[in-house]
Amino acid sequence: MIAIHSRDNPLVKRIHALSSSGRERRKTGLTVLDGAHLIASALDAGIALTQLVVSESGLARQEHQALIHRIGTQCPVASLPDALFAHASALESPSGLLALMAMPTNEIAPVLSKSSLIVLDAVQDAGNLGTLLRTAAAAGIRVALLTEGCAKAWSPRVLRAGMGAQFQMQVLERVDVASALAGYPGRIAATVLGARSRSLFDLELAGPTAWLFGAEGQGLSEALQALATTHVHIPMPGQIESLNVAAAAAICLFEQVRQGR
Repeated sequence: MIAIHSRDNPLVKRIHALSSSGRERRKTGLTVLDGAHLIASALDAGIALTQLVVSESGLARQEHQALIHRIGTQCPVASLPDALFAHASALESPSGLLALMAMPTNEIAPVLSKSSLIVLDAVQDAGNLGTLLRTAAAAGIRVALLTEGCAKAWSPRVLRAGMGAQFQMQVLERVDVASALAGYPGRIAATVLGARSRSLFDLELAGPTAWLFGAEGQGLSEALQALATTHVHIPMPGQIESLNVAAAAAICLFEQVRQGR
Protein backbone atom coordinates (compact mmCIF):
# COMPACT_ATOMS: atom_id res chain seq x y z
CA MET A 1 0.00 0.00 0.00
CA ILE A 2 1.35 3.40 -1.03
CA ALA A 3 0.88 6.34 1.38
CA ILE A 4 0.19 9.70 -0.31
CA HIS A 5 0.29 13.05 1.53
CA SER A 6 0.24 15.75 -1.15
CA ARG A 7 -2.57 17.41 -3.11
CA ASP A 8 -0.13 17.68 -5.98
CA ASN A 9 0.14 13.92 -6.31
CA PRO A 10 -1.09 12.88 -9.80
CA LEU A 11 -3.43 10.22 -8.36
CA VAL A 12 -5.11 12.72 -6.02
CA LYS A 13 -5.56 15.16 -8.90
CA ARG A 14 -7.00 12.42 -11.11
CA ILE A 15 -9.51 11.23 -8.52
CA HIS A 16 -10.64 14.78 -7.76
CA ALA A 17 -11.12 15.47 -11.48
CA LEU A 18 -13.00 12.22 -12.09
CA SER A 19 -15.24 12.83 -9.08
CA SER A 20 -16.28 16.28 -10.23
CA SER A 21 -15.99 16.39 -14.03
CA GLY A 22 -18.02 14.52 -16.60
CA ARG A 23 -15.60 15.72 -19.26
CA GLU A 24 -12.70 14.07 -17.42
CA ARG A 25 -14.65 10.81 -17.13
CA ARG A 26 -15.43 10.82 -20.84
CA LYS A 27 -11.83 11.68 -21.70
CA THR A 28 -10.26 8.92 -19.59
CA GLY A 29 -13.05 6.35 -19.74
CA LEU A 30 -12.84 6.01 -15.95
CA THR A 31 -15.32 6.63 -13.15
CA VAL A 32 -15.32 6.60 -9.34
CA LEU A 33 -16.97 4.04 -7.08
CA ASP A 34 -17.37 5.59 -3.64
CA GLY A 35 -18.14 3.31 -0.72
CA ALA A 36 -17.69 -0.32 0.26
CA HIS A 37 -21.11 -1.43 -1.03
CA LEU A 38 -20.48 -0.20 -4.57
CA ILE A 39 -16.99 -1.63 -4.65
CA ALA A 40 -18.19 -5.02 -3.38
CA SER A 41 -21.00 -5.01 -5.97
CA ALA A 42 -18.50 -4.34 -8.74
CA LEU A 43 -16.24 -7.16 -7.55
CA ASP A 44 -19.21 -9.53 -7.29
CA ALA A 45 -20.02 -8.72 -10.92
CA GLY A 46 -16.47 -9.49 -12.03
CA ILE A 47 -15.54 -5.86 -12.70
CA ALA A 48 -11.80 -5.16 -12.77
CA LEU A 49 -10.82 -2.14 -10.69
CA THR A 50 -7.85 0.01 -11.68
CA GLN A 51 -7.16 1.67 -8.32
CA LEU A 52 -8.29 1.42 -4.69
CA VAL A 53 -7.92 4.35 -2.27
CA VAL A 54 -8.60 4.32 1.46
CA SER A 55 -8.50 7.08 4.07
CA GLU A 56 -6.48 6.70 7.25
CA SER A 57 -9.63 6.43 9.37
CA GLY A 58 -11.17 4.13 6.76
CA LEU A 59 -8.34 1.68 7.32
CA ALA A 60 -9.72 1.00 10.79
CA ARG A 61 -13.03 -0.35 9.44
CA GLN A 62 -13.22 -4.13 9.17
CA GLU A 63 -15.43 -3.89 6.06
CA HIS A 64 -12.72 -1.90 4.28
CA GLN A 65 -9.95 -4.21 5.45
CA ALA A 66 -11.87 -7.19 4.09
CA LEU A 67 -12.21 -5.55 0.66
CA ILE A 68 -8.53 -4.59 0.59
CA HIS A 69 -7.67 -8.20 1.40
CA ARG A 70 -10.12 -9.46 -1.24
CA ILE A 71 -8.58 -7.27 -3.94
CA GLY A 72 -5.07 -8.35 -3.00
CA THR A 73 -2.75 -7.64 -5.93
CA GLN A 74 -5.51 -7.12 -8.52
CA CYS A 75 -4.95 -3.34 -8.50
CA PRO A 76 -2.79 -0.73 -6.73
CA VAL A 77 -3.90 0.42 -3.27
CA ALA A 78 -3.15 3.85 -1.80
CA SER A 79 -3.88 5.46 1.56
CA LEU A 80 -4.58 9.17 2.12
CA PRO A 81 -4.98 11.31 5.23
CA ASP A 82 -8.65 11.99 5.91
CA ALA A 83 -8.51 15.63 4.77
CA LEU A 84 -6.80 14.70 1.52
CA PHE A 85 -9.25 11.86 0.91
CA ALA A 86 -12.15 14.31 1.42
CA HIS A 87 -10.61 16.66 -1.14
CA ALA A 88 -10.13 13.85 -3.65
CA SER A 89 -13.60 12.35 -3.29
CA ALA A 90 -15.56 15.63 -3.67
CA LEU A 91 -18.42 14.24 -1.55
CA GLU A 92 -19.88 16.03 1.46
CA SER A 93 -19.60 12.87 3.55
CA PRO A 94 -16.72 10.75 2.21
CA SER A 95 -17.04 7.03 2.81
CA GLY A 96 -13.35 6.40 3.45
CA LEU A 97 -12.98 3.95 0.56
CA LEU A 98 -13.17 4.53 -3.18
CA ALA A 99 -12.07 2.85 -6.36
CA LEU A 100 -11.56 3.67 -10.01
CA MET A 101 -12.98 1.52 -12.78
CA ALA A 102 -13.25 1.66 -16.54
CA MET A 103 -16.75 2.54 -17.71
CA PRO A 104 -18.40 -0.14 -19.88
CA THR A 105 -18.59 0.53 -23.59
CA ASN A 106 -22.06 1.26 -24.90
CA GLU A 107 -22.57 -1.79 -27.07
CA ILE A 108 -26.06 -1.50 -28.53
CA ALA A 109 -27.26 -4.82 -29.86
CA PRO A 110 -30.62 -5.45 -31.50
CA VAL A 111 -32.99 -5.73 -28.63
CA LEU A 112 -32.50 -7.76 -27.34
CA SER A 113 -34.74 -9.34 -24.89
CA LYS A 114 -37.93 -11.32 -24.67
CA SER A 115 -38.25 -10.11 -21.10
CA SER A 116 -39.52 -6.86 -19.65
CA LEU A 117 -37.27 -3.81 -19.79
CA ILE A 118 -37.35 -0.08 -19.07
CA VAL A 119 -36.83 2.89 -21.36
CA LEU A 120 -35.88 6.17 -19.67
CA ASP A 121 -36.43 9.34 -21.66
CA ALA A 122 -34.36 12.43 -20.79
CA VAL A 123 -34.27 11.71 -17.03
CA GLN A 124 -31.73 14.35 -16.08
CA ASP A 125 -31.73 14.17 -12.28
CA ALA A 126 -28.91 11.88 -11.13
CA GLY A 127 -30.77 10.78 -8.01
CA ASN A 128 -33.88 9.89 -9.96
CA LEU A 129 -31.93 7.99 -12.59
CA GLY A 130 -30.01 5.97 -10.04
CA THR A 131 -33.19 5.23 -8.11
CA LEU A 132 -34.96 4.14 -11.29
CA LEU A 133 -32.17 1.69 -12.11
CA ARG A 134 -32.11 0.39 -8.52
CA THR A 135 -35.89 -0.06 -8.55
CA ALA A 136 -35.83 -1.82 -11.91
CA ALA A 137 -33.07 -4.19 -10.81
CA ALA A 138 -35.02 -4.99 -7.64
CA ALA A 139 -38.05 -5.85 -9.79
CA GLY A 140 -36.00 -8.26 -11.89
CA ILE A 141 -35.49 -6.00 -14.91
CA ARG A 142 -32.21 -6.72 -16.68
CA VAL A 143 -32.19 -4.17 -19.53
CA ALA A 144 -32.42 -0.36 -19.36
CA LEU A 145 -32.40 1.84 -22.46
CA LEU A 146 -31.52 5.51 -21.89
CA THR A 147 -32.14 8.27 -24.42
CA GLU A 148 -29.67 11.03 -25.25
CA GLY A 149 -31.00 13.50 -22.65
CA CYS A 150 -30.52 11.28 -19.59
CA ALA A 151 -27.93 11.81 -16.90
CA LYS A 152 -24.87 9.61 -17.32
CA ALA A 153 -25.49 6.19 -15.83
CA TRP A 154 -21.86 5.73 -14.74
CA SER A 155 -21.36 9.08 -13.05
CA PRO A 156 -20.46 8.84 -9.33
CA ARG A 157 -23.81 10.36 -8.22
CA VAL A 158 -25.89 7.98 -10.34
CA LEU A 159 -23.79 5.02 -9.25
CA ARG A 160 -24.32 5.92 -5.59
CA ALA A 161 -28.08 6.30 -6.08
CA GLY A 162 -28.20 3.01 -8.01
CA MET A 163 -26.53 1.10 -5.14
CA GLY A 164 -24.97 -1.43 -7.49
CA ALA A 165 -27.91 -1.78 -9.92
CA GLN A 166 -25.68 -0.91 -12.88
CA PHE A 167 -23.69 -4.10 -12.24
CA GLN A 168 -26.84 -6.25 -12.42
CA MET A 169 -28.26 -4.83 -15.65
CA GLN A 170 -27.40 -4.08 -19.25
CA VAL A 171 -27.55 -0.27 -19.23
CA LEU A 172 -27.42 1.22 -22.73
CA GLU A 173 -27.06 4.97 -23.21
CA ARG A 174 -27.86 7.35 -26.09
CA VAL A 175 -30.19 4.75 -27.57
CA ASP A 176 -32.33 5.17 -30.69
CA VAL A 177 -35.37 3.64 -29.01
CA ALA A 178 -37.43 3.14 -32.18
CA SER A 179 -34.64 1.02 -33.70
CA ALA A 180 -33.89 -0.78 -30.46
CA LEU A 181 -37.52 -1.82 -29.94
CA ALA A 182 -38.19 -2.81 -33.55
CA GLY A 183 -39.60 -6.32 -33.38
CA TYR A 184 -39.94 -6.30 -29.60
CA PRO A 185 -42.29 -9.22 -28.83
CA GLY A 186 -44.17 -7.68 -25.89
CA ARG A 187 -46.33 -4.67 -25.15
CA ILE A 188 -44.78 -1.20 -25.10
CA ALA A 189 -46.38 0.73 -22.24
CA ALA A 190 -46.21 4.51 -21.99
CA THR A 191 -47.05 6.12 -18.65
CA VAL A 192 -49.18 9.02 -19.91
CA LEU A 193 -52.62 10.47 -19.35
CA GLY A 194 -55.31 10.85 -22.02
CA ALA A 195 -58.43 9.26 -23.45
CA ARG A 196 -56.54 6.12 -24.47
CA SER A 197 -54.89 5.69 -21.09
CA ARG A 198 -56.00 2.73 -18.95
CA SER A 199 -55.65 2.28 -15.22
CA LEU A 200 -52.55 0.30 -14.30
CA PHE A 201 -54.68 -1.88 -12.04
CA ASP A 202 -57.00 -2.85 -14.91
CA LEU A 203 -54.20 -4.17 -17.11
CA GLU A 204 -53.25 -7.80 -17.50
CA LEU A 205 -49.47 -7.62 -17.25
CA ALA A 206 -48.52 -11.19 -18.07
CA GLY A 207 -45.73 -11.42 -20.61
CA PRO A 208 -42.93 -8.99 -21.45
CA THR A 209 -43.43 -5.23 -21.24
CA ALA A 210 -41.18 -2.40 -22.35
CA TRP A 211 -41.99 0.34 -19.84
CA LEU A 212 -41.48 3.91 -21.06
CA PHE A 213 -40.84 6.52 -18.36
CA GLY A 214 -40.34 10.21 -19.14
CA ALA A 215 -38.41 13.09 -17.68
CA GLU A 216 -39.45 14.72 -14.41
CA GLY A 217 -40.91 17.88 -15.96
CA GLN A 218 -42.07 17.29 -19.52
CA GLY A 219 -42.77 13.56 -19.44
CA LEU A 220 -42.33 11.30 -22.45
CA SER A 221 -41.47 12.81 -25.81
CA GLU A 222 -44.09 12.59 -28.53
CA ALA A 223 -41.81 10.27 -30.50
CA LEU A 224 -41.73 7.74 -27.68
CA GLN A 225 -45.43 8.08 -26.98
CA ALA A 226 -46.03 7.16 -30.62
CA LEU A 227 -44.15 3.87 -30.13
CA ALA A 228 -46.45 2.76 -27.33
CA THR A 229 -49.00 0.01 -27.86
CA THR A 230 -50.53 0.69 -24.43
CA HIS A 231 -51.08 3.93 -22.52
CA VAL A 232 -51.29 3.51 -18.77
CA HIS A 233 -51.84 5.74 -15.75
CA ILE A 234 -51.73 5.23 -11.99
CA PRO A 235 -55.02 6.11 -10.25
CA MET A 236 -54.43 8.82 -7.64
CA PRO A 237 -57.38 9.59 -5.37
CA GLY A 238 -55.44 12.36 -3.63
CA GLN A 239 -55.23 15.96 -4.78
CA ILE A 240 -51.71 15.66 -6.25
CA GLU A 241 -51.10 16.30 -9.92
CA SER A 242 -48.31 13.81 -10.52
CA LEU A 243 -45.81 11.40 -8.98
CA ASN A 244 -42.04 11.51 -9.02
CA VAL A 245 -40.92 9.39 -11.99
CA ALA A 246 -39.02 6.95 -9.77
CA ALA A 247 -42.10 6.44 -7.57
CA ALA A 248 -44.31 5.93 -10.62
CA ALA A 249 -41.90 3.38 -12.04
CA ALA A 250 -41.79 1.48 -8.75
CA ILE A 251 -45.58 1.20 -8.69
CA CYS A 252 -45.76 -0.02 -12.30
CA LEU A 253 -42.90 -2.49 -12.07
CA PHE A 254 -44.01 -4.02 -8.80
CA GLU A 255 -47.61 -4.28 -9.97
CA GLN A 256 -46.22 -6.46 -12.74
CA VAL A 257 -44.22 -8.41 -10.15
CA ARG A 258 -47.37 -8.82 -8.03
CA GLN A 259 -49.39 -10.15 -10.96
CA GLY A 260 -46.58 -12.52 -11.89
CA ARG A 261 -46.79 -14.15 -8.47
